[in-house]
Amino acid sequence: MAQHAFKDNVVVITGGSSGIGREIAYQLSPLGARLVLAARDPELLDAVVSECRRRGGQAIGVRTDVSVEAECAALIERAIEEFGRIDTLINNAGISMRARFDELDGTEPIERLMRINYFGSVYCTWHALPHLKSSRGRIVAISSLAGKTGVPTLTGYSASKHAMAGFFDSLRQEIARDGVSVTLVYPGFVATDIGSRAIGPRGTTVGVRNVVRSRAMPVEECAKSIIEASARRRRELVMTARGKVGQWLKLMVPGTVDRITSRALERGW
Repeated sequence: MAQHAFKDNVVVITGGSSGIGREIAYQLSPLGARLVLAARDPELLDAVVSECRRRGGQAIGVRTDVSVEAECAALIERAIEEFGRIDTLINNAGISMRARFDELDGTEPIERLMRINYFGSVYCTWHALPHLKSSRGRIVAISSLAGKTGVPTLTGYSASKHAMAGFFDSLRQEIARDGVSVTLVYPGFVATDIGSRAIGPRGTTVGVRNVVRSRAMPVEECAKSIIEASARRRRELVMTARGKVGQWLKLMVPGTVDRITSRALERGW
């Protein structure tokens, strides 16, 4: 189904230079998608754009800091300028954290997480929405299982992902009659480098991974599932069996879920 859904489909992907966003771009390229990739590092962007073209896709890169609304507006304008429309917006850009709240030197790291993870999605969606209504397109929001269940040392990250869930769940209902679908995605641990770029207690990058790759979902599998869910315009995608079971357990034995999430974080799984 994805092959037909994304043929000539104009797809804007934030956080497109690495991790899940990059892999989604790679997998969409041979399906005939027209890609607009956004990220802060132009060199990484150029490399991904080149690989997407090598795989048969049309692609451009737009240097974008999603925490700045003007840059999100410019991203959407550039997409329209290049391809004339937008069919799919994938809000993927994000950063993580690795610090207890009482270890932080101040609240700025929390604000930074909210600006990038939450407001970045809001800004891009607001500027893209008129075009998505015209195309009866898709919005995809990459949240996290931490957007359903709080996780220790991820207070700001979890808050930003909970905010995304609330925003896009509400928006889905508002724009349903416009023919625009909203798919919320909740990955668990995925084998990417997001953990190595996590914000630490002093607001700087930790640089130490806490995810054991052998226990994490391969990024290729994650991207494939997201593309299929988007093609089918699914309402929600909880990506692990553990995550699905955890939602039921949270209703019945929330203390047990707290212990499970704490242990999982310690083990990197």
